[in-house]
Amino acid sequence: MDRMVMRQMVFYGYHGVYPEENKLGQKFIVDLDLRLDLGRAARSDNVNDTVNYAEIHALVKEIVQGPPVKLIEALAGNIASAVLGTYTSIIEATVSVTKPNPPFDITFDGVTVELRRTRDNDGNVVPAED
Repeated sequence: MDRMVMRQMVFYGYHGVYPEENKLGQKFIVDLDLRLDLGRAARSDNVNDTVNYAEIHALVKEIVQGPPVKLIEALAGNIASAVLGTYTSIIEATVSVTKPNPPFDITFDGVTVELRRTRDNDGNVVPAED
């Protein structure tokens, strides 16, 4: 299976458990690893034969900058569901969401959640199996 990888997309959102996070907001970093067949696009050199990564970026931006959720796990799940629901040619999506500045009195580079999702035989978005 071919891959399309979108790394280090940075957005500002208002997600978090604490009221200050919902009020002040913060930076979120999203990585996508998409599995799909890119053979036709590689042969045709036609954007209509692939998924448009600018459109995917806009979809992710809308979600991250949209209504707040408490957990970055929920944010990653919303992104995975939207990407797989919008682009049926994508077989599997791995979504990583990093909160680089969580509101804790500790020093580290942030926390990242990674979810792998795919479609089952009925078209439902489900966790991907190893």
